[in-house]
Amino acid sequence: MTDETDNTTEVLADDFDERLPTKSKLAFGFSQASMNLLQMIALGSAITFYYNVKLGLSEEWISLAWIIFAFWNALNDPLFGILQERIDTEMGRRIPVLRFGSLFYALTFIICWFPFMGNTQVALFWNLLLVLFLFDSMFTMLGLVQTALPAEMCITQEARSNLSLYNVVLGSFGGLVAMVLPLILLTDETSTELNPFFQPVMVVLALVAGTLLFVSSFALTENEYARKEESFGFVESMIRTIKNREFLAFEAMNFFHEMAFTIVTGSMIYYVQYVVRLEGLLASLPIIIVFLIMLVSSFLADRMVKQRGLKQVYIIGLLVSSVGLITLFLSGSLLSLVILSLAVVGIGFGPVNLIWSPLLSDVMDYDEILTGKRRETTYAGMNALITKPAISIANAVFLLVISGFGFDNTLIVQSGSAVFGIQLGFALLTAIYFIVSAIAFWKWYNLDGKDWASKKEELGRIHQQKEKEYIEQLQKEGKISKVYQKLYRDSEEST
Repeated sequence: MTDETDNTTEVLADDFDERLPTKSKLAFGFSQASMNLLQMIALGSAITFYYNVKLGLSEEWISLAWIIFAFWNALNDPLFGILQERIDTEMGRRIPVLRFGSLFYALTFIICWFPFMGNTQVALFWNLLLVLFLFDSMFTMLGLVQTALPAEMCITQEARSNLSLYNVVLGSFGGLVAMVLPLILLTDETSTELNPFFQPVMVVLALVAGTLLFVSSFALTENEYARKEESFGFVESMIRTIKNREFLAFEAMNFFHEMAFTIVTGSMIYYVQYVVRLEGLLASLPIIIVFLIMLVSSFLADRMVKQRGLKQVYIIGLLVSSVGLITLFLSGSLLSLVILSLAVVGIGFGPVNLIWSPLLSDVMDYDEILTGKRRETTYAGMNALITKPAISIANAVFLLVISGFGFDNTLIVQSGSAVFGIQLGFALLTAIYFIVSAIAFWKWYNLDGKDWASKKEELGRIHQQKEKEYIEQLQKEGKISKVYQKLYRDSEEST
């Protein structure tokens, strides 16, 4: 056993290998697909339209629900994030949350679509507010894990970009289903009545996503040594995070990015139903176009990262998305121009979706250089504290804009003014948000270039040393054999 241990520590010290097993990358992608599938429906593409048009809750009541929800939506993330850093089980501190939380994530999604407080405006308002609170709490706990894992699974920008590619490709399939199914089942130019298949389909989606999350958790990995580090106190952890200037620069960008992305994904159903006037299977055409082109663009962006770095490629994606949205605003209801504009949006979305996670991981790495600790879920939580209100604000602003231009949720065909309001809120405002995001990121974010690359190399060596010390400690405790098998089985298969 002594010889085996010596060989183990020698490998850790001298051979830092960024290759991840394919099954781990697939598991991460499928878990993200499952998260996207339920989150984008319940907090994005369907729930506002469902309560507004199908159940008849007014735009003002829905806006109020989103604004009230914003406070809990912001506060629960840093709270859960810092608490997750204190978890210490044999399975780790991330994996058990993902594995056992998958059941409750699916359950809270199901109750979103079965109002149980009555059908008056006040009853529907409280029902919407309650399901937003319940579902988002579960999404927060699992989403923090998904945000944290890439920073733990690998260290270099290239490796993280490659892992993010699995995330984008597989995760986007979940997002695609999340947007296409509501478009097919909720859009109808002849009636505002609810399609009888909608609720059963939501139940099936919950069961599929919950099962995928549970199974995927068995192929994911996390840092063993990080959970043994002593955590900061709650207040100190928040203060140290806010003092990270690169985190603040990231958030200045991310707030406006989140507003734009929320409207594009969450309000597409309004645009398709009332501006382009598509329904059923045809209603899914715009989002399928964006999805397919985004996938191709993601592969190209992954290659560009090696030459230009994350920052430059991300800014290019934001600006290209803005151009597409401005063109979309000017296209009116002319389908050919709409499709062309959405194709440009898809080109921009490729690098934007691919690079967001590696950028936040770099911010976490910078914090480790400052504090000497890995605090992934703390950063995921603090990120949400600042940017999750953007989701509520974006939904409220869009609804108030279309209401101000005369939108009537009882009408199948809207007035010209209401249609213009949808175009304004959906396309032009989101383009402006993306432009502001790009400017903030270009001006203040500095984790880029050769100097940052050299710091990350040094951080990789620090990780080697930490893992070596951790395994040596396990050797003293007589636990090395089990950990050795866990750490190296997948590495040997990938080699």
